[in-house]
Amino acid sequence: MAESNARVEARRPDPNEKLVKVFDSEDESEALVVKGLLDSAGIESDLTSGSFLQDAFPGLGGMLILVREDDGEKARKLIAESRRPLGDAQDDDETKS
Repeated sequence: MAESNARVEARRPDPNEKLVKVFDSEDESEALVVKGLLDSAGIESDLTSGSFLQDAFPGLGGMLILVREDDGEKARKLIAESRRPLGDAQDDDETKS
């Protein structure tokens, strides 16, 4: 069990690194799905409760996903692409006709 926890901890960004918010949601299950998406793309992320940050950021609640600053742009792009409706993604063959 300790080995399993060590692997999970190894995939999380170091809190001493510069982290940026790439996603927030009031819905924990939605945040978990997005975290899984990032994990599957090899982007290390940290899922945290926004309620802990109320003093610094009033009105902020729900769940936040933080990534290393270097991974921020890639993570945001991946999240945006995953949220795009399937009908918006046109196949190259359709655009060539």
